[in-house]
Amino acid sequence: MEPIFTNDAIVLGIILAVLAGIFVTSQSAHPFWKTFYKFVPALLLAYLIPALLHWPLGLISGDHSNLYFIASRYLLPASLVLLCLSIDFKGIINLGPKALIVFLAGTLGVVLGGPVALLTVIYFFPGLIPVSPDELWRGLSTIAGSWIGGSANQTAMKEIFQVDDNLFGTVVIVDVVVAYVWMGVLLYGANVTERIDRWLQADTSAIEALKERVAAFRAKVERIPTTTDTLTLLAVTFACVGLAHWAADTISPWLKIQHFSGLNWLEDGYFWLIVVATTLGLGLSFTRFRDLEGVGASRYGTIFIYIMVATIGMKMNLREVFEHLGLFAVGIIWMLIHILVLLVVAKLIKAPFFFVAVGSQANIGGAASAPVVASAFSPALAPVGVLLAVLGYALGTYAALLCAWLMELVATGQTIG
Repeated sequence: MEPIFTNDAIVLGIILAVLAGIFVTSQSAHPFWKTFYKFVPALLLAYLIPALLHWPLGLISGDHSNLYFIASRYLLPASLVLLCLSIDFKGIINLGPKALIVFLAGTLGVVLGGPVALLTVIYFFPGLIPVSPDELWRGLSTIAGSWIGGSANQTAMKEIFQVDDNLFGTVVIVDVVVAYVWMGVLLYGANVTERIDRWLQADTSAIEALKERVAAFRAKVERIPTTTDTLTLLAVTFACVGLAHWAADTISPWLKIQHFSGLNWLEDGYFWLIVVATTLGLGLSFTRFRDLEGVGASRYGTIFIYIMVATIGMKMNLREVFEHLGLFAVGIIWMLIHILVLLVVAKLIKAPFFFVAVGSQANIGGAASAPVVASAFSPALAPVGVLLAVLGYALGTYAALLCAWLMELVATGQTIG
């Protein structure tokens, strides 16, 4: 159904009004708002309110808007440049190997979660999903590609296993809704991270040290920006975004011509857009442009992230859950296995919840949302999300193929070994 407002000028105005309202109330000294934001993080509201405006209110919809495309192609790369300007490499190195370990645990959780979820639904709820087991495992293979890598890996699974277009469309809905609901949970978790870290018995000293070092640098270079300062900041940022687009438009078609077997993710233009934008931002952190942090680099980056989150929320349609309950049962069980593996590993190695959240989102959401979740903890941590998401792209096709093979064994009643 078409929403009431389809003109993107109006939709953008609504989103900015929502974000302004969130920021104003979150900074309010009123006891109600102070209590409210103790339990509900501002970034979660930026995601949830546009989702509610989509359904059930029917005011706006990501399906009838180009704002997500604009935010993901222009504002997200810009935010990565801005948030990487003041990056502290020493601090990131000091985070140690736990982030990588938890990320790989998240990948393992996706690989194991698929066959376990499929087995559960086939044997305990036969007939719940009106497609054959063979069609089902093929369709679910595309979720594995998406949840470990990204859209390129998902498309690769569709082509490899010849997934029916109608089934693929339904599976994509399950993929998006379950992933977005989990992203909402992670954004909330960022607000109660201290409690979760106590349960995990995690050492967060390296994370806190990194945040403090970035905050100290920001305080050192901070000044009231002039018009020249602001224009310089915007020029540098969007010049980098332009270079990133140029590189993506050049590299991606060339790689498609070469067609490296098994490396489909390298052909994804969006992958190169994110990688190049991040790399340029990291490069600028070694130059005098790093001082642009003093005129609001991370502040603009944070605003762009909030707009990105709001446009993601617009794409969320909770009504779809009720229309595809069987497949959603698979998706939910699958996600619960992923979460269980993550938490068990994090508990064993005493990893901070930040690593759990970003390691999970780097798998499930990829480069578009991993830095968003990371920045919910601190803008200084956004690059960690990007770095792990890039690794997810690399692992996506291979891990998804393993997951698909396990699901085929389950669906056809074979045994392993």
